[in-house]
Amino acid sequence: MAAARPKVLEAHGDRREDPYYWLREKDNPEVIAYLEAENSYTEAVTAPTAALRERLYREIVGRVQETDTSAPSYFRGYWSYTRTVEGLDYEIYCRRAESMKSPEQVTLDGNELAKGHDYFELGFVESTPDQNVVAYAADYTGAELFELRFRDLDTGRDLTDVLHDVYYGFAWASDNQTFFYVKADAAMRPFQVWRHELGAPAENDALVLQEDDERFELSVEPTKSERYIVFSSSSQLTAECRFIPADEPLVEPVLIEPRRHGIEYSVDHQEDRFLILTNDGALDFRLMAAPVSSPGRASWAEVVPERDGVRLNFTDVHQSYVVLGERAEGLQRLEVLDSATGAIQVVEQPDAAYTAFPGSNPVYESEVMRFFYTSLTAPFSAVDYNMRTRERTLVKEQPVRGGYDRADYVTERVWATAPDGVRVPISLVRRRDVHLNGGNPTLLYGYGAYELSNDPMFDPARLSMLDRGFVFAIAHVRGGGEMGRGWYEDGKFLNKTNTFTDFIACANHLIDHGYTSARKLAIRGRSAGGLLIGSVLNLRPDLFGCAVAQVPFVDVVTTMLDETVPLTVNEYEEWGNPNDVEYYEYMKGYSPYDNVRAARYPALLVTAGLNDPRVSYWEPAKWVAKLRAANQDGRPLLLQTQMGAGHSGPSGRYESWREEAFITAFILSELDGSAT
Repeated sequence: MAAARPKVLEAHGDRREDPYYWLREKDNPEVIAYLEAENSYTEAVTAPTAALRERLYREIVGRVQETDTSAPSYFRGYWSYTRTVEGLDYEIYCRRAESMKSPEQVTLDGNELAKGHDYFELGFVESTPDQNVVAYAADYTGAELFELRFRDLDTGRDLTDVLHDVYYGFAWASDNQTFFYVKADAAMRPFQVWRHELGAPAENDALVLQEDDERFELSVEPTKSERYIVFSSSSQLTAECRFIPADEPLVEPVLIEPRRHGIEYSVDHQEDRFLILTNDGALDFRLMAAPVSSPGRASWAEVVPERDGVRLNFTDVHQSYVVLGERAEGLQRLEVLDSATGAIQVVEQPDAAYTAFPGSNPVYESEVMRFFYTSLTAPFSAVDYNMRTRERTLVKEQPVRGGYDRADYVTERVWATAPDGVRVPISLVRRRDVHLNGGNPTLLYGYGAYELSNDPMFDPARLSMLDRGFVFAIAHVRGGGEMGRGWYEDGKFLNKTNTFTDFIACANHLIDHGYTSARKLAIRGRSAGGLLIGSVLNLRPDLFGCAVAQVPFVDVVTTMLDETVPLTVNEYEEWGNPNDVEYYEYMKGYSPYDNVRAARYPALLVTAGLNDPRVSYWEPAKWVAKLRAANQDGRPLLLQTQMGAGHSGPSGRYESWREEAFITAFILSELDGSAT
């Protein structure tokens, strides 16, 4: 499978320090021509898989209930839900007054909003407390800077208010007129919270807070009770919060507890107290309470202590109960705290390996919480759980068309052993009739950063691989949050290489225990997971049959030395500051771009987004160019850049499915050598 490489791909290789540095020049027409030439080259090389791609796309669409409705939730007189329509890309936001049998009112139609735009994404949609106006933020480029508008739900028309370059984060005040929003600086760091009054010119908006420390980001959100608005300033290691009463939007925010390096806390409200989730005195966090009238640390009293092996990572606060989200035994599980008695109950689940997280019950006074449940074999389901009676009600399960039967598949949790003796969990799924003969094509997925957990979840698109005899596996490597705060800290800063050696240990485990062979093993990761892929390819290019790296963070040293690049300075507390020679040398030792070497690299597909504010397009572009120059194997090294999108890839669901079909076809053709 080969195609002639366009001559433009060979140009501009004469810079001594970094021959591909010029690819950073986004406004240079030659850079755009280069990326377009790469896209043409990728399309030419993968042309033999065109029929397979189309077949896979049809399979994916054939498993999705294209016309569908989400589980509705009731709040302040309305049942709200979203629905999708066959042939349309975007969700339609709807509500019905009092009963689901009442006439439907469309509040926002994403398909109408997207007309005339190549890219469209809603950042948030939030109604006023009286449910009469909805604020919605739309991104038309993928750059994650939004145009904020307000729609009168009685007339269905947008108000004249328009705010530009708004970031994530919002809160309505109780007066239904005052709206708080966030702005980002030139480096895409959310650093300001502003206050807007409906009907007033945007130039009259008031600056409420500004964060000048480049390590910190500002956010704003209401408490679930809607009685307070909380302003949080946080870095990777440290946080502080302020609050105002929601019915006093003009007052100065009150500081709860000043920041102290290494101490994190977040705040929600329950009756006469604030509930504070913190690592102050607890590596894996504990839950504290303080009176609203005296919220500082001196008044904090312990509600739920730190528990061995349990990382408490979020709360969902109701009037009489608190839902505790936690990591335990490598799983995301739920517990319920009865605030009156202090009793804690585990919400039992049916699968050995699963993911459960709170859902969309916005009613603070309710004793029913909604949670979502999924596993590698269980489609997403919405469940209402009565926290007093423990009664469960299945509200909706994700339909899977095409005759899916979860009994045909088996999921496992196995453990690899890292070079330092640490046991690393792996979640697996395969068809029940797939035998462990050492020859099964296998896809190993990984991430491993920011304490984010790569939880086992159902994906109907994955069935196309499983039904062709694949094993799918997730490596829960250090740097993620699957096994608690210590698991995260053992995979960051000067421990970062544990992430990569953990992943290699997982690959070896799959090979040694008969799941697959090196030639039949594919690997995949996205963003920081793309860094993982790049690093392990440099360490063990012989261990894999092919690899996919989506929007990969691969030019670590160059990016982290450039404070003008979005998100760099506040990432020092994740990766380290390369202006410190110790961190510089350590980063340079694992940075994928800096460690490309003469080797037989496996087939590789790399994606990028021209408007990506998180991983600049030039990182994957430079990496592929350097790999081509060093590679001693003739297998394809391909770059595909979305020229009108950002970090998340295509925005429409049909184009997203086509991208997934393209990636799956690449893996199938490279591992099996066929297009079936």
